[in-house]
Amino acid sequence: MNFDYSQLKTQFQQTLAKSNEPAELTSLRQAAFQQLKNAPLLKVTKFNFHNWPLITNQVQSFSLSEADLQLTDNEQVKVTVNPQVIAVKLPNSLKEQGVLITDLVSATRKYPQMINKYLATVIRPEENQIAAYHTALMNLGLIIYVPQNVQLDGPISLTVNFEQQRTTNFHLLIIAGKNSRFQIIDHLIASQQQETPLTNFTEIIANENSEVHFSSLDHLSQKAPAYYQYRAAIKDYAKVDWAVGLMNECNTVGEIDSELIGEGAHANSQLIALTANDQQLGINNRVTNRSPHSQGLINQRGVALGNSRLIFNGIGQIIHGAHGSEAEQQNRLLMMSPHASGDANPILLIDENDVEAGHAASVGKINQDQLYYLLSRGIPRHQAQRMVIRGFLSAVITAIADRDVRQKMVNILERKLKENA
Repeated sequence: MNFDYSQLKTQFQQTLAKSNEPAELTSLRQAAFQQLKNAPLLKVTKFNFHNWPLITNQVQSFSLSEADLQLTDNEQVKVTVNPQVIAVKLPNSLKEQGVLITDLVSATRKYPQMINKYLATVIRPEENQIAAYHTALMNLGLIIYVPQNVQLDGPISLTVNFEQQRTTNFHLLIIAGKNSRFQIIDHLIASQQQETPLTNFTEIIANENSEVHFSSLDHLSQKAPAYYQYRAAIKDYAKVDWAVGLMNECNTVGEIDSELIGEGAHANSQLIALTANDQQLGINNRVTNRSPHSQGLINQRGVALGNSRLIFNGIGQIIHGAHGSEAEQQNRLLMMSPHASGDANPILLIDENDVEAGHAASVGKINQDQLYYLLSRGIPRHQAQRMVIRGFLSAVITAIADRDVRQKMVNILERKLKENA
């Protein structure tokens, strides 16, 4: 990463001196910044992004939107986040059950023990340079806490809008109490006018026997690159399902990481990605079985158009002692242009005998038999190709429970396919 450490340190200290945030957040930032200079670089196999300007010398205010928090009552759980305001619509019935949705500063003031226990513990700043940078300079943050035994019938709909000319480091902390059940739908937006980089972190703590379904539609049209890291710590008999659609138009690098730290823990990590023009996208999708009888599944499907480059790394690791566990993965790419490039890299790291592990990977062109069948029914070629592609991606699209989000994903997919026909 090309940045001026001395200049960044000076701006960081000046901004920190002006902030009026709780001491716990200040201490976390200072400890993270100390890791920045010597932290290792993140590695994504067969993908080089280290010259991207993901770390800048511009330090934004650490307001984390506390002063502009708005709270209203609504039958549906809806949250809108942008650099000026966080608006939460939460039914009174859920407030009475202890469901909490608020910005990180307010949460740190009101619930310091919770924040000290969980924030930056799943994704630690010493892991890599971007994690240290993000934790030290995060300037937009949200916490979602669902207490034990609480089950939400409808989803928590979260819209995060980055349409402002500022470097944004957004942090989402999700805490699932014992035996809780809920779904989160995350929609990320940034316009073409956005010329500053973005880092987007999501930490999930799934306590015993909880169940979290996390769906994300990322539609970033910005010019600057984006980095995301989604990670869950999954305890005994807890379950986390990921359904992520990367429809960005900017260069993107990131990780989805499921840590199966409890016995019987389960993770199902599903992702689709579409690249076009000169875009580059590299992904590590990792599941680590650390305890017995845990199950980790990965299903990645991508389509590369134009001159783009798309890299899928599926990483399944079973630690010694995690007997009776399962690690399965699929990584499949469709190359829709002779100028596009891509790799689907299955990686299995197995250190235990009594396990089930397997992988499938493919990189190829559109299925000609399927295409011929549609053409023989009188369907025009361009429409038939889009139908085959939609069928190829449907395994993940259908995993998103919200119909509106599914339709938005399909609309973006159709538009990009038409533009690159």
